[in-house]
Amino acid sequence: MAIHPEWITGGPIYHIYPLGFCGCERRRSDLPADHRPHRITKVLEWISHIKNMHVTAVYFGPVFESAAHGYDTTDYKLIDARLGTNEDFAKVCKALHSNGIRVILDGVFNHVGREHFAFRDVCENRERSRYCGWFCNLDFGGNTGYNDGFRYEGWNNCYDLVKLNLQNPEVKEYLLSAVKFWIDEWDIDGIRFDAADCLTEDFIKSVHSFARSLKPDIWLMGEIIHGQYNRWANPDMFDCVTNYQCYKGIYSSHNDRNYFEIAHSIEYQTGQYGDIYMYNFLDNHDVARLASVLTDYGRIYCCYTFLYTMYGIPSVYYGSEYGIKGEKGRGSDADLAIRPCLELDDIPGRDDRLYEHICSLGAIRAELPALRTGRYFKLELKNQTFLFKREGEGQTVYIALNISDGDYTFNFDTPYKRIADRLSGRSFDVHNGRASVTVGKDRSMILVDAATTVHETVHTEETAVPDTSNNEAISAAPAPAGESAPEKPAQSPKAAEPPKSPQRVSYGIPDGRMLVIGGRYRHFKGGEYIVTGTASDHETLEPMCIYLQINDKPRAWVRPIKEFLDDIDDNGCRKPRFEFIERAY
Repeated sequence: MAIHPEWITGGPIYHIYPLGFCGCERRRSDLPADHRPHRITKVLEWISHIKNMHVTAVYFGPVFESAAHGYDTTDYKLIDARLGTNEDFAKVCKALHSNGIRVILDGVFNHVGREHFAFRDVCENRERSRYCGWFCNLDFGGNTGYNDGFRYEGWNNCYDLVKLNLQNPEVKEYLLSAVKFWIDEWDIDGIRFDAADCLTEDFIKSVHSFARSLKPDIWLMGEIIHGQYNRWANPDMFDCVTNYQCYKGIYSSHNDRNYFEIAHSIEYQTGQYGDIYMYNFLDNHDVARLASVLTDYGRIYCCYTFLYTMYGIPSVYYGSEYGIKGEKGRGSDADLAIRPCLELDDIPGRDDRLYEHICSLGAIRAELPALRTGRYFKLELKNQTFLFKREGEGQTVYIALNISDGDYTFNFDTPYKRIADRLSGRSFDVHNGRASVTVGKDRSMILVDAATTVHETVHTEETAVPDTSNNEAISAAPAPAGESAPEKPAQSPKAAEPPKSPQRVSYGIPDGRMLVIGGRYRHFKGGEYIVTGTASDHETLEPMCIYLQINDKPRAWVRPIKEFLDDIDDNGCRKPRFEFIERAY
């Protein structure tokens, strides 16, 4: 039986480091005493963006009052003044919850900052402080670089992080009261435990039982880098831990073009950890961005396909969905490049194709239960190509990855009569139970039974139709071959929909065909078009396709997605209304 709340299997997690994301001052003392900006509400502007990725939960890095980077907590019940107020964060949590997105907080329980009230009391009262028992290895005959006149244990020899004595009942009660406050105040859904390998097992078990008594489906995840993960992830402690083993394995396999490395990690974890639902990621607030680590950026799409199709929950670090770069530095500025302030409408060097790829992966994962909880089976493994399958709930999904120098053809047995790739919309015949599928260089496929696949993996958020420089010319321009001209310019999806010709019979959408944003298509009468986006009819909310005619005078068109994708009867010949050719960008 899986040891995790069922909701966590639903979709990916979006990871935000708030102090960087919101462009906060480096130190709390740099913020004027009478100024408390409402920066955390910036998250509200990103909710539609996050929903497009089919995100299940947002994991917030430290949000509580601290002197510097957030992991030096000053007050566990007060939002950092650089971010805003408790009321601001309540608005964010309420908005996320109302959009079906859960909230996970960073619980920094191993240590506090030097400005924490209990440590300040020790500094002022020394041996007379009632809080001496709150901290580890106090020695009033020693000293530190801060010249406090006494010595104490700092996390990893960092003396701005004062290690708490978690065996002290008062400390435990104090931290549990913070957990209760988070649940009561913001109805949080999960906790990520910082430096979890430094916490005592007794403390972890206490938080586990206490949090579950308050909220039975709360999700508990520990930050563990090395070691045997099931020491911490078990029914009495954490639901899962950070999967650093596979984090390294994924990027290293793609850099070295050696899929044996990540395959070994997957098989080891499957054998050792069983149904522990691992927290999987490609980068985070502590490591370099994936785009800066890969030696060949073109393989980034396969990296994300692998992330979304392996067992466990995928996590995307804010901005990495656009392939932004950021390398870890040295000294006090080491983390600045990997924790940037980002504005959604102004992300330098953004890769929109990667974002659309990740959105598609999120939609596909949400639709296919086998990808969420199915068992893993290796089918074909070579250095530069990998084919595996996930099976569960009566469904089999095949994942094919190719990082070789050219096309590669996978041949494999399947009980399905025809299979379809959910990423490209292409479908393939199966002959005598044997499929033959060719995957292009640095491409991947997610193959399912074409007879039962869900057809549309497109976004239905309202999207503005691209501006045009000459609306009058559009309304008077010739229609695409074989179609009637729209009555009005392409100013709204409904107005620009070319009417269907009455003699054309629609067969519906076949074989898992799907819309590819940035895809180049050929109309059955010969014209070529590029799909530039999607939108919703403002009255019916029907999903619409926005596509651009390719000629010396481009014209924008809009029609229902289901019509764009369906087959038609062209004088007795069944064919696609628009046939996918290739990705244009």
